[in-house]
Amino acid sequence: MAGRTVRESVTLAGRAERARVARAFVGGVLGPGHPCGDVAALLVGELFSNSLRHSGSGAPGETVTVAVKMVNDVIRVEVTDRSGPGVPEPRPVGSDAEDGRGLHLVARLATRWAWRRRGGRTVTWFEIQASLQR
Repeated sequence: MAGRTVRESVTLAGRAERARVARAFVGGVLGPGHPCGDVAALLVGELFSNSLRHSGSGAPGETVTVAVKMVNDVIRVEVTDRSGPGVPEPRPVGSDAEDGRGLHLVARLATRWAWRRRGGRTVTWFEIQASLQR
C-alpha cells in the first residue's frame, strides 16, 4: 500500500480519569490541527467510557487498550476491553436521558464502525476518512 502508515497503541488503567489520556493519545498520534482530531478524540472518549461501564475493564486492576492506525487519509481507532455480558450496540434512549448516546455518536460521525470478540476481549473500532472531514 502506497503512502504513509502509522500504528501506535497504549494500554491504560480501566479508570474514568484515564479517558482524558486516551483522547490526548489519539490527538497526539494524529498530530496538531489534523482534520479528524476533534472527532476522533470525542469518539475514543465515548468508546473508552463504554468499556468501563459495560465490560470487565472497569474493575480494579483491569485495562483498556487504544490503538490508532492511519493509512493515507483513513484513521482507524480500536478500543479493546475485557468483554462484558452484552455487545456494543446503540440502544434506544429517551429525549431526557442523560446517557446512552455514545454509540449513536460513533455511528453518526464515523465513516464505519463495528466490533468483534477475540479471546475474552472485545474490540470496538471506528474509521474516519480525513478527506470527508475537511
